Amino acid sequence: MSKKPVLKGLSKFVRSVGVCMSVCIGVAAFTLCTPAFAQNSDDVGQAALIQQTELNPQSQPQPGQTPAGLQERPKQEYAENYVFVDAGKRREFLELTAELRCPKCQNQNIADSDAPIAHDMRRKTYELMQEGKDKSQVIEWMKVRYGDFVHYQPPVNAVTIWLWVLPVLFAVLMLVFFILRRKPDIEQDIESKLARADQMLKDD
Repeated sequence: MSKKPVLKGLSKFVRSVGVCMSVCIGVAAFTLCTPAFAQNSDDVGQAALIQQTELNPQSQPQPGQTPAGLQERPKQEYAENYVFVDAGKRREFLELTAELRCPKCQNQNIADSDAPIAHDMRRKTYELMQEGKDKSQVIEWMKVRYGDFVHYQPPVNAVTIWLWVLPVLFAVLMLVFFILRRKPDIEQDIESKLARADQMLKDD
């Protein structure tokens, strides 16, 4: 038996594995680069804390008392004591600190960051809320101060549109690459079968 068909089949298998890996990497990049994924991944811990607060009435803060949920924040909270008599405001604060990005960190929100600037942003968020600002007003203030990048869900404009377009464009390019790589193999396989059929007819 000739080794040529075996080597040819092995070569096709290796190429197919390479293409499949490329597609998987493309899908992973599309998922990880999408802003929505970044937002969801950073909200997991915050969502658990909010749910615990809602299900446990005893954790509601009393006037002049630090909320129990905030006491469970990481040690890098320093000496910050954020007191909210209204549980709804405390929930809004947790949501805001989860949605605002630390400008000096690598894809980390200000709730989890121990950077000095994140400390300042948490404090400013609390101050703005104490002044009566709602969630959208706090986010707008942060955007004016630090730019659209500070929010994990930036508006779609001429600058931020690439955050949404590039992952999709990359996935499309990977799909085109996969199709173009497969087409020569299919044509070559058809030609090989036709050649074998012609040879069988000649032998007969």
